[in-house]
Amino acid sequence: MMPRLDSSLAWKTATRLVSNNREVLMAIAGVFFLLPGLIGAVVLPRPEFGKGMTDQQMAETILQFYGDALPVLLALSIPLMLGFMVMLKVMLDPARPTVGSAIRRCLRLLPSYLGAHILSTLSLSMFWLLMVAVLSSILSPVVAVLFSLIVLTVPASRLVLVTPEIIVSEVLNPLRAVANSVQGTRGNYGRILSYFGPALVLFMVIYGLTMIFVGVILDQTTDGDVKHLLGEGIIGVLFAAGYTYLAAMVGSVWLQLMAPKQAA
Repeated sequence: MMPRLDSSLAWKTATRLVSNNREVLMAIAGVFFLLPGLIGAVVLPRPEFGKGMTDQQMAETILQFYGDALPVLLALSIPLMLGFMVMLKVMLDPARPTVGSAIRRCLRLLPSYLGAHILSTLSLSMFWLLMVAVLSSILSPVVAVLFSLIVLTVPASRLVLVTPEIIVSEVLNPLRAVANSVQGTRGNYGRILSYFGPALVLFMVIYGLTMIFVGVILDQTTDGDVKHLLGEGIIGVLFAAGYTYLAAMVGSVWLQLMAPKQAA
């Protein structure tokens, strides 16, 4: 019989993981999440929107910005991925590795992590594009996209354990890591969605309210580069906290659904 996720117990486990490793996680979040964001704020030029620009011109400006910034964005994404991996290693590995040891081990596991997530992303993208193409023939494009995104949560929920399978179980084969995640989450789609969904909504509400409040204060007290850097710093802190709890939540699901099998 497949184990069933207890979301209440999983949340208690996630908060315990964060509480028990608070100082270490704060240091990891600062180095791997906050610092790259600040570097990006300094290095990357901001897109310039002129007065009277049409929607098409604004879209072209944004596309040009991301096209020019793509190499830097890819480089800055590596610390984010590595930080997420290190957090899981520190929180879940029964050997209780030091941060340095966890970083070295995660660097060796990074190719498997990248391979698994490239595989997952390509599979989900192809599935989504196929759904949109099929649904667009019978529904309006907007409805087709929205409905397909909802359906996409089903296969996406089955991949939530890919990272801990690689980082904690040290499954080096990306295909095996994906297969283990799909098998381990079987029958838990609704429970996984009800666990991660409210947390995502809560984060977005906190993020939105914080940025509105901070935006008003910064508009009245600062301007120019100082305002930009302070805003990016606050965004970085929010996302560092969000990534930390996301790692703990993923770890808590793995502890319930996969760790008992390994113990057996």
